Amino acid sequence: MTRVLVVDDDPSIVRALVINLRARQYEVDSAEDGAGALRAAARHPDVVVLDLGLPDMDGVDVIRRLREWSRVPILVLSARHASGEKVQALDAGADDYVTKPFGMDELLARLRAAVRRAEPADGGDLVVHTETFTVDLAAKKVHRDGRDVRLTPTEWHLLEVLVRGGGRLVGQKQLLREVWGPSYGTETNYLRVYMAQLRRKLEADPSRPRHLITEPGMGYRFEK
Repeated sequence: MTRVLVVDDDPSIVRALVINLRARQYEVDSAEDGAGALRAAARHPDVVVLDLGLPDMDGVDVIRRLREWSRVPILVLSARHASGEKVQALDAGADDYVTKPFGMDELLARLRAAVRRAEPADGGDLVVHTETFTVDLAAKKVHRDGRDVRLTPTEWHLLEVLVRGGGRLVGQKQLLREVWGPSYGTETNYLRVYMAQLRRKLEADPSRPRHLITEPGMGYRFEK
């Protein structure tokens, strides 16, 4: 199920979005200011709907801070109509821009498009097979020996970042920020603990991993 983070200090807009999104089977979190948005974003929504006129900081600053550690699609929803302000938000890292007042159908269509663009271009890449297990990125599930593997949310996010890396080295700091949030970057013991848990659940021989590879002192990578 797609999770949406709605960030707006207008309760009536938040209420309307929550009702409409939940009616369409979205999970919805909300925040009324920039600090709350950054905290909520650490729970890894699939898309963010963001107002720019927040009480504690400008929405463009929220976008910039999110882009330091997250690739989540960001759909700006703002009363600012000037083209220069739109360009500023898009250059900061927003994926789309909708001005208030807005039509709900158009907003939902743009939200669906933002989520689609965040997925791998080749639909086949949504399911990744190894000799031991299969990762379904769309369904957010892992299968081994014909059964679902039970992963915690943190284990899943760590595995997802590595799988989407496509064999590339993912640095320790990047992993910590993407999985635990922007305030993390030095807690490498977290990575060791959770990688060990993943290997116990997924590798045929956890002591000699073939798919979840450590590059000592640098980071980790996923190999099929």
